[in-house]
Amino acid sequence: MNYTALRESSRFRVSYTVAVSLRRPLLVFLALWPACAAPVQAAAPRLLVCYGDSITAGYGLTEGEAYPSDLQRDLDAQGYRYQVINRGTSGATSKDAVAGLPGILALRPDVVIVEFGGNDGLRGLPLDQTRNNLDQVLDALAAAHIRVLLGGITLPANYGAEYIQTFQQVFRDVAAAHPRDAFVPMIYKDLIPVSGTIQADGIHPTAKGSAILARTLLPALRPLLTK
Repeated sequence: MNYTALRESSRFRVSYTVAVSLRRPLLVFLALWPACAAPVQAAAPRLLVCYGDSITAGYGLTEGEAYPSDLQRDLDAQGYRYQVINRGTSGATSKDAVAGLPGILALRPDVVIVEFGGNDGLRGLPLDQTRNNLDQVLDALAAAHIRVLLGGITLPANYGAEYIQTFQQVFRDVAAAHPRDAFVPMIYKDLIPVSGTIQADGIHPTAKGSAILARTLLPALRPLLTK
């Protein structure tokens, strides 16, 4: 028997076994290292869409002065991680709100602030139609499990007390039919008593008024938000 060859063969098997044993943990570590070394990605902010007409769009204001921009700053300051998107369109009616729903739903928002109806009232459109359109909007958002804040508005005094009262009742009726949604009956309630908050047209808020409007919405909005 060749003992020298046997010893050499035994040494080779031991060396190979040790090498493989050392190499396996190293290979596992190298395979896992990119995942371990990758920085932890922060969760994407939730989405809050402001869906409305010229009040939301910021008619007569410069970039960053409409109330959604103020709302973004307020939420950031209070530690809420939401991206606020302005989907306001000047001149839009409640009928336009229904037509634009597919685009809003495609964004997959967590929360939507609905602010429509003012142009319906200004144009004297049938208020039953306004009520039905707002119902459709809120129904569609609810079906998509989106939390909603409905904002009510009023009309200039020259439209007459009786018509204004009937107009404002539309928002109360819609809110009553959707009790799970948050509701601010009159989004201008805190800015009307303050000078310099309404533009010369007597309808649209100034930058100062928009900032107040955002703060008016916050108490009703907070229960819909998470930190």
